[in-house]
Amino acid sequence: MKIVAIAALLHLYSSASAEPSAEVPADTVLTAAPGDVALLPCYSSGGGSGVVAPILTIWIKDGQEIARSGAATPEEGQRVAVLRDGSLSFAAVVASDQGNYLCDSTWPDNSSTKAGVRLHVAGRSPSIYPATALPNGTRYTRRGSNVAFTCSSQQPWQLTWAFSGASGQNESLNSTSGRELSLRIDHIQPDAQGLYSCRAARASAQQAASSSSSSSSTELLVYYVPDRHPQCVWGPATDPQHFHFNCSWLGAYPSPNLTWVDEGGAGGQLHQWALADGLSLRLNRSELWDGQTLRCRAQHPVLADTDKTSCSFTFRPPFPEGEPLVTAPLGPSVTLTCSETTSIPPANTTWKKGLQQEDITAGPKYTLSGEGPDFQLTIHNVSKDDEGVYFCRSENPLAVRELEVYLTVRASSAYTGVVIGIFIATLIVGSAGVLAKALYSSRHRMCLGNGFGPVDADGGGDVLNLVESDEEQIFQDTVPRLPPVSNGRSTTLVQIHRIPSSDHEDLETADTSGEQPEETIQTEEPEDLITY
Repeated sequence: MKIVAIAALLHLYSSASAEPSAEVPADTVLTAAPGDVALLPCYSSGGGSGVVAPILTIWIKDGQEIARSGAATPEEGQRVAVLRDGSLSFAAVVASDQGNYLCDSTWPDNSSTKAGVRLHVAGRSPSIYPATALPNGTRYTRRGSNVAFTCSSQQPWQLTWAFSGASGQNESLNSTSGRELSLRIDHIQPDAQGLYSCRAARASAQQAASSSSSSSSTELLVYYVPDRHPQCVWGPATDPQHFHFNCSWLGAYPSPNLTWVDEGGAGGQLHQWALADGLSLRLNRSELWDGQTLRCRAQHPVLADTDKTSCSFTFRPPFPEGEPLVTAPLGPSVTLTCSETTSIPPANTTWKKGLQQEDITAGPKYTLSGEGPDFQLTIHNVSKDDEGVYFCRSENPLAVRELEVYLTVRASSAYTGVVIGIFIATLIVGSAGVLAKALYSSRHRMCLGNGFGPVDADGGGDVLNLVESDEEQIFQDTVPRLPPVSNGRSTTLVQIHRIPSSDHEDLETADTSGEQPEETIQTEEPEDLITY
């Protein structure tokens, strides 16, 4: 068995009345392993013959009295006792003995002295890597890390790693007999968060049936953050001149440090911060301007300073766009569309009706829909009462903008195509009738050799003038030739007269004598010659 003590020079004096030394020993640090015998000194020596012992010694640990002077040697089975010279004796050190001790001794001359001693219990304090220590001794690691646990002892004891989780389960993870025991957890998850204990046990040399043991524990926390960035949203406050800006980062353990910062100034103006999953900020409209950046930053122990995550608003006023004039027939429905893509933060867009801007709510008459930047208002059972002005109203913290849409409702156009078809058909039929009548009225005229074109005054050609007659009459007289024209061509003029009848009274007066055709042939061209 190993005995740990402070070597001290004891001055022996022959006189029992010697005065105790006024010198106080400096604070002392002792190191012991679990199961070792340890002796914490608290004494002062006096002059003369013999040793001067304190009349009373009190030992205090971490502010609490644990023992005071009594028997010269520890009683049977007493693990901790105060010896006659004031020293504190440990029969077998355990991990819980580690700490700061204060010795307060009273001497025969009614003087008193104090000494401070720190006992460090080595060997079973768990080593956990990678892990960061908190001020209270608790350690934390990041989710997904490969964590190594090591427990060691100066003596070859039975070592065991034990785990106690948040749900209260206790389990032994690994055990071996020796001076060191290692354990590894790959890709550690939050369910591995809890108390890890390294236990050491050995058989007592005095009694084989009994055993002494010690244990050292460390609480390990598993920290983590969500994979996504914080989310920034806004909304109007009860007062229309104020707005709420909310920042949330859900799914982090422990809660992150959220901070709202206005990046418009040098270095950024701090608005508000909190250790929470969400942080709300209330600002007046007058504090906002176009181009201003308002950012929410999230900090967490597992994030490096360069890995700060955030969300932000860079303010831009809204500008709704759409068709300002819409015409719809009386019928089932019509849809008005409005788009808003420039607003930051995204604007709240609503539809209103009339110059009084009455709110439009979804129902049998109206259907409101919005996907992304497009917002639609569908009006069902369109009637003349629906005619008028509608407003697409977009509002964000910077400004309010409106798009005015005027809806005109006209009569139904279901039969418009039929009407147009009938009109075109009538036009075609009428044109054909006029053309047929014109052709019929000119059916007695025909131009030979020159088509239906006009006959030039100087041009030659054979002209045939057909005259309707009820009876046939054959002319066998010789038809004289007209004088040749300048172009060398000759023209023969043939004129056939109809026999007067009751069906053609309009031509009887024109044909009064049978001699007229001869005169016409010999002297002049006929009066009723019509050319085309």
